[in-house]
Amino acid sequence: MAPPKGILEKLGGGDRRSIGQSDEVAALVLKRPALFAELIRGLRAGDVLIRMRAADAAEKASLARPQLLRPFKVELLRLLHEASEQELRWHLAQMVPRLTLTPKECLRAASGLRSYLDDRSSIVKTCALQALTELAAKEESLLPKVKALLRHSTRSGTPAMKARSRKLLGQIERIGPGPNPGASV
Repeated sequence: MAPPKGILEKLGGGDRRSIGQSDEVAALVLKRPALFAELIRGLRAGDVLIRMRAADAAEKASLARPQLLRPFKVELLRLLHEASEQELRWHLAQMVPRLTLTPKECLRAASGLRSYLDDRSSIVKTCALQALTELAAKEESLLPKVKALLRHSTRSGTPAMKARSRKLLGQIERIGPGPNPGASV
């Protein structure tokens, strides 16, 4: 009888158009949270398919249990700035706002996310706008710049960015202007 596959091995194979077994791996991690560390290691795997699917599974598991991300905050913030693959970037953009961040960490994360707005992928850009809005809800000094980015995106973004920006502007307008209009994003 062959030994059971590790969760990262389950994420390999196929092509980039498939999520492979990432749903099953996310469900397994929710049953056995200690396996989450293996997913985080997978974000730096040598195999691009494993990296993207580990990110997908980590994002899905952390949506149900954001506390899984807590021990990996430093690594995720570092990856936010280092990642170049679109699949990894959009999942990081979804996960980082789930972290408990200090004001300084929040500004650092916002800086990384701002760079994602120059990505080729509309999905990355749209996820970055969503993440920036979520960070601005936590760190009010980001509000003026994020509102300006959203307004700009309603006029000049991709169709997905325009639609999401309109929705996010409606949500963020209720928060207020924020105490520090000069904060950088």
